[in-house]
Amino acid sequence: MYFIIKTRAAAVLLTGAVLALAAPANAKWVASWTAAPHAPLGTTGPFAAADYNNVTIAQILRITEGGDKVRVVFSNRYGPHPLTIGAARVVQIDDANNEVPGTSRMLTFGGEAGAVIPRGAPFKSDAVAVKLPDLARLKVEMYLPEATGACTCHLTGQDDLLVSPPGNFVGKAFTPADKKQFRAFLSGVEVDSPDALGTIVAYGDSITDGVGSTPGKNRRWPDILADRLQAAGKEWAVANEAISGNRVLSPGMGESALSRFDEDVLSLPNVKYMLVFEGVNDIGNRFGPQRTPPGGGGPGGLTLDQPPITVEQMIAGYKQLIARAHERGIKVIGSPIGPYKGAGYWSEEGEAARQKINDWIVNGGAFDGVIRLDTAFADPADPRQYREGYHMGDHLHGSDAGLKAAGDSIDLKLFK
Repeated sequence: MYFIIKTRAAAVLLTGAVLALAAPANAKWVASWTAAPHAPLGTTGPFAAADYNNVTIAQILRITEGGDKVRVVFSNRYGPHPLTIGAARVVQIDDANNEVPGTSRMLTFGGEAGAVIPRGAPFKSDAVAVKLPDLARLKVEMYLPEATGACTCHLTGQDDLLVSPPGNFVGKAFTPADKKQFRAFLSGVEVDSPDALGTIVAYGDSITDGVGSTPGKNRRWPDILADRLQAAGKEWAVANEAISGNRVLSPGMGESALSRFDEDVLSLPNVKYMLVFEGVNDIGNRFGPQRTPPGGGGPGGLTLDQPPITVEQMIAGYKQLIARAHERGIKVIGSPIGPYKGAGYWSEEGEAARQKINDWIVNGGAFDGVIRLDTAFADPADPRQYREGYHMGDHLHGSDAGLKAAGDSIDLKLFK
């Protein structure tokens, strides 16, 4: 096995396993925060890909489970060429974004200050010792000394990404030259927690990704679940691996749930449960009044290749996710597809498909458990649509109130 490590003097080729990456025998690593990477979504329009050169970027996030050590997972999964990290740092911050004294740690990669991440690869930093409380807010900084090309990003970050003026500002204050709301080259924060029970993965689309929630406030429904678990003394890490626009069967806004499953779920440490809340984009794009034909254009010029699909194929897709998770001892808890009457791609035909799929999810017996995020969002007078005030105005994405209701609806006794 070979790792190419970038130093100030030269790129050094190291042979064999990098010992600093190896976890001690008693380590209890969990995925305390994640953001699923996806391919650049074009060069123009609202989904234009970012690229960086000789700048420092700082990203704000919140972990779920605290611990004694931390390592950061970078990603060049969709990069056009190797990605150079000149320097990187992690530090805890308070609610006012002030750094907490004594928590700043420079990251290393096999003992080196920087790294060259091969095209298509994830890359974990060495573990650093720092005691972090549950639900701690972190700032992750990285200096990008060379042109990155279109970034491996997660579009819906719902928190700040700050871009510096030219130069290396790792560990230094700077006035941002630009601000974004996505994740760049950053896919996870893993924590070694002596009391962690494991990782719970939330797997889904924009409703799970938090579209409609207030940025910077951690009000996605998986955030609400994490808050409740910690308040109840249940030491679970919650990893949000949703991608806005994602579909079970077809790629487009990120690879399909089936395609990305190994990298976005099975690669995470100590996954014990997976919550699946996905499918509305499959049926909306397939059966909606402005249905996208194969090869047709999507939002922002994005091509959404939507082949004809059936209810039976959707059910087969869920069964695949369940079978592959069960092979790794992961229990899979499903939610019926949420209401979406009033959304731009709703139709009676799509609603009929949703009802059939949801009947199978609830009564088919394939899932290890069922949660009812659909009814948490739904209007009791017409369960085909959102309750008033529970969506962001588009009848599809939850508001803060709706997302809280969804997170509050989950029975914590499911997680044992």
